[in-house]
Amino acid sequence: MREPISCLVSTVAGVGDRGQAHLDLEVQQSIEEGRARRLTELARDELVSLVASNVLLLATALATALLIPSSRTPSLLAAALLVGAYALAYRLEFELSTGSAVPTQLVLVPMLFVLPLGLVPLTVAGAIAIACAIDVARGLMHPERVLLQLGSNAWHAVGPVLVLGLAGEGAPTLSDWPLYVAALAAQFAFDFVAPAAREWLVLRVRPRMHLRQMGWVYLIDACLAPVGLAIAFVAVESPVAIVLALPLIGLLLVFSRERRVRIDSELELRDAYRGTVFLLGDVVEADDAYTGAHSRDVVELTLGVAEALGLATQERRDAEFVALLHDVGKVRIPNEIINKPGKLTPEERAIIETHTIEGERMLHRVGGLLGEIGKLVRSCHERWDGTGYPDGLAGEEIPLVARIVCCCDAFNAMTTDRSYRKGMPLEEALAEVERCAGTQFDPHVVEALVAYVARVPAAA
Repeated sequence: MREPISCLVSTVAGVGDRGQAHLDLEVQQSIEEGRARRLTELARDELVSLVASNVLLLATALATALLIPSSRTPSLLAAALLVGAYALAYRLEFELSTGSAVPTQLVLVPMLFVLPLGLVPLTVAGAIAIACAIDVARGLMHPERVLLQLGSNAWHAVGPVLVLGLAGEGAPTLSDWPLYVAALAAQFAFDFVAPAAREWLVLRVRPRMHLRQMGWVYLIDACLAPVGLAIAFVAVESPVAIVLALPLIGLLLVFSRERRVRIDSELELRDAYRGTVFLLGDVVEADDAYTGAHSRDVVELTLGVAEALGLATQERRDAEFVALLHDVGKVRIPNEIINKPGKLTPEERAIIETHTIEGERMLHRVGGLLGEIGKLVRSCHERWDGTGYPDGLAGEEIPLVARIVCCCDAFNAMTTDRSYRKGMPLEEALAEVERCAGTQFDPHVVEALVAYVARVPAAA
């Protein structure tokens, strides 16, 4: 399936602690957005452009049917098998790194040598319409999205038909492999140009971006094309031999369903982790209202600084969780120490400094993602010069997320009223943070914090 850039999804990537593949956060968001879009109406401009694209596709398909002569007369059974196999393969969706790929190449190539060549684009469009109608009937696709599927995904059949039509209709032979390579290249060209042009005109998506996103889909088609050609060698002698492709399609169907189940499980697990994080945040707030409110404020600052530093989506997620839970270990510290109005004794200070270790221990018991977050929580009171606690880490030995949370935590504490002092004015707190750059705080983090606060003063 060749979907436009607005409907593409990203790949399942990365390996977890126990050797299991897991979804990158951007992948999770892209997959969810892509699935949700299948059920929504099209924007008016996009709908108009798709109607125009489908009219042009229909005119092109009719032109090839009328202008490309053919002596082939396949049986209705063979034609029905090809249409049914293509529709089945079209509904077999793999969510890959840059798109949704389906093994239609296994059926398209035999079509080019069994059906009248000029009728192939119309046949492909009909098979796609059948596959989409099934999804619409099952509530898996909005009816308007059928236009998107046709207008974006049926053009690929036109390219090879034109190349093979110019060469003259004939049976497949290995000696014609340069011709087949040219046909495949034409397939990719038509598959790219029509959707990319429409998206550039309507959505202002640059064609270069579309090409980069479709790379994996084209690679998969290129790998499946020789298998489709092997089936074509048999199908020209007995067109019903297309059934030879069905076991492979069925096997891929099993794999695609297992993949989807695993992706669904990853999404559910992510939501469970997020729910656990916010539940723990509520526990912290219930135990100590100041600590809970402070943690929420630190989250806002942390996300602003993380964005200013250009952190990736997954790192920003980690930063959000660490900022919310950096004080979770304080639920193990006696409230009389947490809320003491005066200066802490050395013994009390030693007790309160154990809260990062306690926080790590609590999150480690949850395990998984939160176990990893616990390691970052442990380092949130390390100092750039190595005089922090609990491990005396220095400089870039301290994880970047922990350095960000440390700086935002301190800045928010300076500007917040406590039982034993008033909060500093914003300007004084910024000056203090800058003064401590290179000793307590990472200078780059300080620079990003100052820039963020200057741009969004309400965040402080």
